[in-house]
Amino acid sequence: MSHALHDIATGTLLGVVLNYQGLLLKRLSEFEQSPYQKPPVKPVLFIKTPNTRNVHGGAVVHPGAGISLQPGPALGVVIGKDASRVSADEALDHVAGYTIVNEFSLPEESYYRPAVKAKCRDGFCAIGPEFVPREQLANPHDLTLQLRVNGELRQEDSTANFVRKIPQLIAEISEFMTLYAGDVLITGTPLGRVDVLPGDRVDVEIQGLGCLTNVIVAEQEGTV
Repeated sequence: MSHALHDIATGTLLGVVLNYQGLLLKRLSEFEQSPYQKPPVKPVLFIKTPNTRNVHGGAVVHPGAGISLQPGPALGVVIGKDASRVSADEALDHVAGYTIVNEFSLPEESYYRPAVKAKCRDGFCAIGPEFVPREQLANPHDLTLQLRVNGELRQEDSTANFVRKIPQLIAEISEFMTLYAGDVLITGTPLGRVDVLPGDRVDVEIQGLGCLTNVIVAEQEGTV
């Protein structure tokens, strides 16, 4: 994590699920069944707790044999000014800039109820390495996002496929909770999460934001 990002992105790590069109469409049939009955009408959120924070080049501990570990490439939005009940039109005024996030997770059984034990293990949220101020990124809704494992392309999507664009996310979330300067909004991961294993190198590249790299290690090699 660069010094500037380390100083700016100090707050809550707040994630959004089902914010890519392909992923939402794949899951629609599930929401027609009990207990849901219909798709979510507001953003479905989760928290990455402080123990999950990790950095560019940092190790991510694999949870062990028989358990899948899945990277979650995402665009991170760093809040620059407290936002409470802001409109979509003014939402971007509350954004300081952007970075890359890789929010690792165990497989999720329910997108309505993201599990703490799946999302919040130590080191499960890498951030960085760059912080790009909002003014320097012309259009955050037209960025190619790629995930590579050991150099092989495993996921690719575009932020043009967001279900909710950043201003709408900020407006809808700030209706009921204040977003504070330093908070990081994790805008969602694309369809097609893949499993990674100890020894793997995981790279997330987002157009205009550089590349975030992490390595997967076996449990006995890292600190848990």
